Amino acid sequence: MARDTFDVAFVVPRSGPAAIVGPSCEACGLLAADEVNADGGVLGRELRLRVVDGGRSPRTVAGEIDRLITAGTVEAVTGWHISAVRQQVAPIVSGRAPYVYSALYEGGERTPGVFLAGETPERQLLPALRWMAQERGVRTWCVVGDDYVWPLVSAAVARRYAHRCADIRILDEVFVPLGTQDFTAAVGRVERSGADGVLMLLVGSDAVRFNRAFAAAGLDSACVRLSPLMEENMVLATGADATRELYAAAGFFEALATASGLDFSRRYAARFGVQAPVLGSLGESCYEGVLLLARLVERAGGLGQAELGPAAETLAYDSPRGTVRMAGNHLMQSVYLARADGLELDVVAQLVP
Repeated sequence: MARDTFDVAFVVPRSGPAAIVGPSCEACGLLAADEVNADGGVLGRELRLRVVDGGRSPRTVAGEIDRLITAGTVEAVTGWHISAVRQQVAPIVSGRAPYVYSALYEGGERTPGVFLAGETPERQLLPALRWMAQERGVRTWCVVGDDYVWPLVSAAVARRYAHRCADIRILDEVFVPLGTQDFTAAVGRVERSGADGVLMLLVGSDAVRFNRAFAAAGLDSACVRLSPLMEENMVLATGADATRELYAAAGFFEALATASGLDFSRRYAARFGVQAPVLGSLGESCYEGVLLLARLVERAGGLGQAELGPAAETLAYDSPRGTVRMAGNHLMQSVYLARADGLELDVVAQLVP
């Protein structure tokens, strides 16, 4: 611990379908680092982020992380990237460096030394499906997702839930490659399914292109869309004409009218000004990741896995998402539902306190 800096690999998308949220992720991570350092840093050391492009192939990203840790260039890992990347990175860093994964994900990660700051289906997707059935009468769904672990496992969770609930049914499931350009076939499957709603499990620009194709086909007049991964940058890119009856579930929205949420938005605007990347839920999760990493290491008094695990068990603190606490290796947080209104996401319900 003789180093003057605490260097962290900050894995966020600079390429690929999720690159649309990359600038917001980087800005929020930088804001977190600034605030941690203004408060004394991590164990008296300046926290520095080394950006790694998490939009590349999972094997490529994991290889870079391996080299950085081996060379002693970084001592920890955090950031927003898809689960396929996390599955490659986690076994490489386990026992070598703490890893805080900030993205919402499919659940079930138990690799030692890996801590999860994002939402999981049980506390995000399933409460949203319940709300849509009870409040909007939407009970039949067609799943449209990218073909990798998060959409596939999340769809399976939704399917098992539907089997237990007499008033919710999954009528069809469509999975497409990451980076799909043409959603004509997927939109046709949705129309033929006759579902009341589309459960969107699409990333970044894939979701944007699907939204546009969906609206162009006129399905937005008869069918709602629900996504656990729809945030402010993606809504803006979709365009106001294609966001009718579009819902999103998340632990944070820029429009969240809580004291902690409003204060975070104010600090973000003060730090980056009017030209700042649009503040969204996925970017804010990177703030959570950096903050959680700093709090864990401070509480543990070091970077050892034996110290970090017990430190996480009783950790609680205030964040832009309100008061959050660790349970095992997961961060517990409130979850909200928002509805698109043109280019805005308006919070309409709290799904999980």
